Amino acid sequence: MYCSAPLARRFVTLQPVPLRKFPAQAILLDWDGTILNSYAADSRAYIKMFRALGINWGLDELARHYSPNWLNVYRAAKLPKRFWRGADRLWHEAYEQESPKLLAGARAAIERMAKGFKLGVVTSGNRPRVCKQLRDFRLDEYFAVCVCAEDAPHRKPHPAPLKLALRKLRLEPDACIYVGDAPEDVVMARRARVRVLGVCGPFPTEARVRAAKPDLMLNSLAEVPARVIPMV
Repeated sequence: MYCSAPLARRFVTLQPVPLRKFPAQAILLDWDGTILNSYAADSRAYIKMFRALGINWGLDELARHYSPNWLNVYRAAKLPKRFWRGADRLWHEAYEQESPKLLAGARAAIERMAKGFKLGVVTSGNRPRVCKQLRDFRLDEYFAVCVCAEDAPHRKPHPAPLKLALRKLRLEPDACIYVGDAPEDVVMARRARVRVLGVCGPFPTEARVRAAKPDLMLNSLAEVPARVIPMV
């Protein structure tokens, strides 16, 4: 009778996969949903605005049609253009009653990144609100540039806002990383030839961000410092 010898067990030591890292001189960041935990405040302001205008929209409709460019939200809600200015006023009046906070780990991440990189904000938010929030959170000192909705001739996903930030910093696209939580952020960065990191935030955009295929998808801004290294 033939008896096979016991099979020797083979133990394989798995080596840890090194983190993918991106060299850069500057890190440019979205504001709402990337640094600021503003979706609850933002959506409550929208709902109040919709009610005042007689639009039967709730959180579900807003989640389906949300865009950093609020004019796209107005279009989706079929709000005639002649009412847009009044809608802006209603939204801001409602938002002024809100007190959004920074996302967990955002301040520490910004402080860490500021030690090795130039930082900037490129946002679809309007300048008075964003600049006030930067001052209120004592973050304005960390940012060399802040591009808001009023500053460029076009809004995300057009590359104009990001290109304006690059001009202000006097840097080429390959010297920068952009970080955002919306698909428009990814498309804007691609069109500006800037590498882009997607992050998961409180806004209902994660699936669409992943579908836009950023260079890397992270759970939050807190993970960004470990993924960017100074460009030699």
